Amino acid sequence: MKKSLIALAALASFAGVASAQSSVTLFGIVDATLAHGSGSVASKNQLTNSGYNSSRLGFRGTEDLGGGMSASFWLEAGVNNDNGSGQNTNTNNQITGSTGGGGLTFNRRSTVSLAGGWGELRLGRDYSPQFWNLTIFDPFGTNGVGTTQTLNGVTIPAIAPITGPAAVFSGGNITLPGSVYPVQVRSSNGIGYFLPGNLGGFYGQVQYYLGENASNAANSNDGKGWGIRLGFANGPFNVAIATSKTDYAQGAAGNVAGDIKTTNIGGQWDFGVAKLMAHYNRDTISAFGADLKGTGYLVGGLIPVGAGEIRLAYSQYKGDGFGLTPKSKKYALGYDYNLSKRTVLYATYAHVSNSGGADSSLNGSITGVNQSSSGYDLGIRHAF
Repeated sequence: MKKSLIALAALASFAGVASAQSSVTLFGIVDATLAHGSGSVASKNQLTNSGYNSSRLGFRGTEDLGGGMSASFWLEAGVNNDNGSGQNTNTNNQITGSTGGGGLTFNRRSTVSLAGGWGELRLGRDYSPQFWNLTIFDPFGTNGVGTTQTLNGVTIPAIAPITGPAAVFSGGNITLPGSVYPVQVRSSNGIGYFLPGNLGGFYGQVQYYLGENASNAANSNDGKGWGIRLGFANGPFNVAIATSKTDYAQGAAGNVAGDIKTTNIGGQWDFGVAKLMAHYNRDTISAFGADLKGTGYLVGGLIPVGAGEIRLAYSQYKGDGFGLTPKSKKYALGYDYNLSKRTVLYATYAHVSNSGGADSSLNGSITGVNQSSSGYDLGIRHAF
């Protein structure tokens, strides 16, 4: 009996040491959105999610290894709280790698890290470096109907008089870069390095990711790529530049027609009474000795008002090299009201106008070529 008590005491002491050196946190966001979209062809009403922040459920933990070193994990799953399903992920950074959409998948982030005074080594699925500038320097955080057009790209119908490399696409609308760019937001199978946070305001990351194809496959390099981001933040000022390149085989119908390169720059200045932000983005698809180009920019701001803030932005995206020059321009205005530190009510209105053969639309509506579309989000977000 005495030995049992001693063993129990030792076990309790060990558990106390372990809990003191490591921690695990459950976190998440539930965001419900009543969304409406209007177009010249069809409108749509829906109860959806993520109009203000992306709905998610996550687990993260850190263990102190001593000597300034730590190990950590982060598992974060996108949640469709309007219907209870999980969200899709991508296994190989290619169109063929899309999976999930039923049960819970850790599509947002699934990484393990080792960190110290030298920085952080991070392995797994994570944000692509070039995406950070689009989301951080967007007043709407690339969520909801107000999302910057530099992320949405520009769409044109497949029946449009397209010439050159773009003709390899078939069926439905063509988006540049949009849905044909699997690593536009996140990459899987990534190896990333982040600079330490003690460099006088300088920050940065580099990432290399794998498509994981067999070496004797015709598309052996598909889904392989790299990205780098460098920035400087000091007080109210923050600016960063990023670039990336992803390899894809040329001419595969329904897939990306050649390597994609993205370069962008963004920044913000907090004046106290308002925060001004802007970014510029350029995408290039290199195929068949020619380039399909897409360029866009955003200017916007956040204005504190009472217990909330006004969000406003103008963004546009233009394609070039299609045999036409499609362009989509968006105006967005929103207001969020903080009921507490964790609960927000929000409303957003946006309007997109098209020219040059574009037919981009909002919130699931359908609009005709060179016609406009509008939409709004009304919702509530709760974080825990």
